[in-house]
Amino acid sequence: MLQFLKDRTCSAVPILRNIAGLCPVGMDMGDDALSMAQLADNGKGISLVAGEYRTIPPDIKAGSVDWQRWAINTIRQACSRGQFRGKDVIAAISPAELFIDHVRMPKINEEGQTKDAVDKAVISKIKQKLPFDSANALIRYIPAEEENALVIAAERKIIDRHLAIYEKAGLAIKSIGVWPIAMAKSYARFFGRRQADSRAVVYLLDIKPNCTNVVICRHENLLLARSIPLGSKQLDGDEMVSRFVMELDACRRHFTSMYRKAQIERLVFLSGRAVEKNICVTIAKRWEMPAQMGDCLMAVQVDEPSETGVDRRDSQGHWAIAFGLSLS
Repeated sequence: MLQFLKDRTCSAVPILRNIAGLCPVGMDMGDDALSMAQLADNGKGISLVAGEYRTIPPDIKAGSVDWQRWAINTIRQACSRGQFRGKDVIAAISPAELFIDHVRMPKINEEGQTKDAVDKAVISKIKQKLPFDSANALIRYIPAEEENALVIAAERKIIDRHLAIYEKAGLAIKSIGVWPIAMAKSYARFFGRRQADSRAVVYLLDIKPNCTNVVICRHENLLLARSIPLGSKQLDGDEMVSRFVMELDACRRHFTSMYRKAQIERLVFLSGRAVEKNICVTIAKRWEMPAQMGDCLMAVQVDEPSETGVDRRDSQGHWAIAFGLSLS
């Protein structure tokens, strides 16, 4: 996983019992909700060790001091119940706090260029587009196909704010990752296991209450990522659905302009039961494209709610990013 930070830890707590293939806790701190998930991969299958999904109260604004207090208390309460094992966490900040853009990789001259020179050339292309001062930002890029790259940036103060939340909650931060990589990871591990899937380009959608996260990838390889400020709460009529489809079309056109040799083969909806199925059906019909419902919670083994904290029969949570972070 692309990491902004490694090995910043606080005091550890002993693991309660041995679990084969235990993964760290994946923490998806979104604008609508907090998702926590810990998986275990024993080589034969993936199981859910523990999960927590809590919606942010309507009177609390994401990013505020009250939000930070709420997040700390919520995480502490979830960990105190004993389902989560250990304190290692891989976390992602919200799409609204992360800047993502796409650039062409710089041409390498005949004499070759050092990696540092290429890094500087890529970052220089994006500095003027940043909505914040590049001097106070962490910027990384991911090389993609056909000489393209995804540039990802976040303000240092935002990252520090998240680190403070996790540390005050008593967690050990292994790394801060990014949601597009986590989405691609969930798709590849749960729904892209056939040999043909490793070559297929897919359009992933995670429709959340107030935003929709879009990823176009070839298996785990990112090609395009974007967050659209429209979610399931806004899709309450034909007009808004049409507007939503137009936004998705814009992402597809952008992808086509960047990748002349690649063609999207199918849609994969990663929202599970959190979004009404008819919305997904409507989008697939308008695009006239094969579609797949990707319910991550149904793709893993889940024990009784008393063991995991999650009732699969009645879960309306968004798990794709948290699961992908845990598996990273």
